[in-house]
Amino acid sequence: MSQNPTNKPRATAAPEPSPKRGLAARVSLGRVFAPVPSEFLLIASTALMLTGFGLVMVLSATSATSTASGAGPYDAVIRQGVFAMIGIPLMFIVSRFPITFWKRIAWLALFATVVFQLLVFTPLGIESGGNRNWILIGGMQAQPSEFLKLGLALWLGYVLYRKQTLLGLWRHVFIPLVPVSILVIGTVMAGRDLGTAMILALIVLGALFFSGVKLRIFILPLLAAGGAVAYFAVSSPDRMRRFLSFLNPDCLAAYFNDCYQPLHGIWGLAGGGVFGLGLGNSREKFDWLPEAQSDYIFAIVGEELGLIGCIVVLALFALFAVGAFHIIRKTDDPFVRIVSGAITVWILSQALINIGVVLRVFPVLGVPLPFMSQGGTSLVSVLIACGVLLSFARALPRPTAARAARVAARQPRSSGHAKIPA
Repeated sequence: MSQNPTNKPRATAAPEPSPKRGLAARVSLGRVFAPVPSEFLLIASTALMLTGFGLVMVLSATSATSTASGAGPYDAVIRQGVFAMIGIPLMFIVSRFPITFWKRIAWLALFATVVFQLLVFTPLGIESGGNRNWILIGGMQAQPSEFLKLGLALWLGYVLYRKQTLLGLWRHVFIPLVPVSILVIGTVMAGRDLGTAMILALIVLGALFFSGVKLRIFILPLLAAGGAVAYFAVSSPDRMRRFLSFLNPDCLAAYFNDCYQPLHGIWGLAGGGVFGLGLGNSREKFDWLPEAQSDYIFAIVGEELGLIGCIVVLALFALFAVGAFHIIRKTDDPFVRIVSGAITVWILSQALINIGVVLRVFPVLGVPLPFMSQGGTSLVSVLIACGVLLSFARALPRPTAARAARVAARQPRSSGHAKIPA
């Protein structure tokens, strides 16, 4: 029996910490401080830059006319800035929601946004420019159809995701997608807003395209949407007059009628040249160009910042598209792919239509430029839609995990015999 020569009690070892508790702490911290994917940074940065650029241009386009009308020169940009300060935090809050959350609220989102849209036909609704597509609550004006775009995109993604194995059959593609989509678009067309209805139709077509339906099934809704747009354009005397003025090669003959706004938009772009007249030096904003702060803000960009400013705006939208299409390409979830495709088609098609109207490639449709045109409802809805894309970007497969899976797949299978070291 051994004796302790120092007659000191043996020091007992401290109990080791539980490995499970330490692992849990490391995992939780890793989730909080984990680096975000490049798609997240690309979409978030372009959205913030376009929003900031839009605030500067709204200030430049409205300061002169606001002062002339007796209001403060900063009133319009302050109102727009308030909505930006609401939308930007919402974008990042929404980006933390998991994909399961969006799947669960898809039906609720569509129902809530349709009910919100129907408020335009109540005493709260107001009419502007021949369209009844706005409501006035507490002295604040809102456009419910902007939120309807996001609700429809989420619902389309969920329905097509649930029917992923049945999309080869036309009846499973069309029901309930086509009747519900017609009902949703009909609530907007009842207010005679053809521009917004076209964007909603493009969202439906984008969702169908990215769901992977067969081409012959995709062509039928495409032809139906084109026929519906042509019918509504011809059936309305006001829209038909604007369309004929768009086709008129001698637009100066109708200068004081339907050609007034398109001509001043083109003149604003032409007056800017390559380098522009300088920020704040637009001539068209002095009440020559109607809706300079909203539908025709791209003309003010071209006049004050020239071709270079227009290229910067187009480059930012192109970078946004790159980030969004990377999500579509990398995801393994059909719901994420379809909703991301629908939101991307919504934002990019709306931007292209707005810019095309300013360039007289399209007739006047009254579609705002995303992120940049004045309009709080439009800005908040687009920023929330970007938040949905950011939440999808967070859920993309990690490059390290994907690389490890590829390496494991390339390794040859073991023969079952252990090698004897030399």
